[in-house]
Amino acid sequence: MSRVVVQKYGGSSVADVARIRQVAARVVQTVRGGDQVVVAVSAMGNTTNELLALARSVSTNPGRRELDLLVSVGERVSMTLLAIAIEELGVPAASFTGSQAGIITDERHVAAQVIEVRPWRVRRALDEGRVAIVAGFQGVSRNGEVTTLGRGGTDTTAVVLAAALGATHCEICSDVDGIYSADPRVVSDAKRLDEIPLDAAVAMSRAGSKVLLADAVERARELGVQLMASATASPPGSGTALPPGPAPGRVVAVAADAQLVEVVVQKGGPAALASASGAVRAWWTESERLHALVDLRNLHGQADLSNHPGVSPPVPAAALTAVGRSAVSDPAVVQSCITALAPMGLVRWWASGAGWTGLVPRHVADAAQRALHAAVVGGG
Repeated sequence: MSRVVVQKYGGSSVADVARIRQVAARVVQTVRGGDQVVVAVSAMGNTTNELLALARSVSTNPGRRELDLLVSVGERVSMTLLAIAIEELGVPAASFTGSQAGIITDERHVAAQVIEVRPWRVRRALDEGRVAIVAGFQGVSRNGEVTTLGRGGTDTTAVVLAAALGATHCEICSDVDGIYSADPRVVSDAKRLDEIPLDAAVAMSRAGSKVLLADAVERARELGVQLMASATASPPGSGTALPPGPAPGRVVAVAADAQLVEVVVQKGGPAALASASGAVRAWWTESERLHALVDLRNLHGQADLSNHPGVSPPVPAAALTAVGRSAVSDPAVVQSCITALAPMGLVRWWASGAGWTGLVPRHVADAAQRALHAAVVGGG
């Protein structure tokens, strides 16, 4: 019996017709290697953001139910075009929306959580010799409402499908050929990691690494799904393997998130932070005022927190994280982190879990990433 492989392709991998054809060829190559293939696919390019902008041109505060229905259209376009492209190469394929694929979620629009997967139609398609193409980022609640899983939710779709189908592995495909010790577009001597334990991958994702979604990596750890991070342009099965295990003792990577803001909660602090849901990355008190580090890419965080009357105007910020247990436990490594970022205007720092994190102004994010990588990872 053929093994099942799940592949996830993000928006940049299917941004135009030429790239969709490239993905189709890669999927067909996997099929002809003897595997049954399930694909979770994102919307083409910047489609989701364009749809959100369209909604906000109609209303400054569009309802979440309607937003979910609207943005779910993007993945429907890419899934059907990819299925057509695969069939054009002589391999049968069938596309499925999140609801058709059996992705059952709770009822929280915009940031739904998957609570169950019933992949009967996907399994039937595989048994019929078809490639199953599933719209990522979306599902359906038990009362029949279309829901979306939040930013990067196609990774989650791929992971839960892999678990439900007993896949041998789940390959997350993007425009980079694996996980690096830093963003190779910023740090020229960043090294590709052949393997990184899941706990370290979780820490990197939480800290802003764009290759994998943190929630999806954590779900993979919970469900026992073997992950691999690969490049869409590389052969199937290549890239960085993510086996189960704790983060290594030494610092192996630096992650950067330059899409954050710092706000001061002047009144009603706990209520304001609660309304931000998963958008708050960290918070602390200073001069009896509550400070919060917020990720406004989460739509619900942007709508709720930035409009709260007790919140100051946001200040652009970046968080740099050194991943490895020594960045928490070894005073010499901690001091190296502080020394590297002090010239960058280090605002504050903290160490927890598998990493040390420093907060700097957003405009120095790239320079700070290079400095921290040189200090604790190095180029050798």
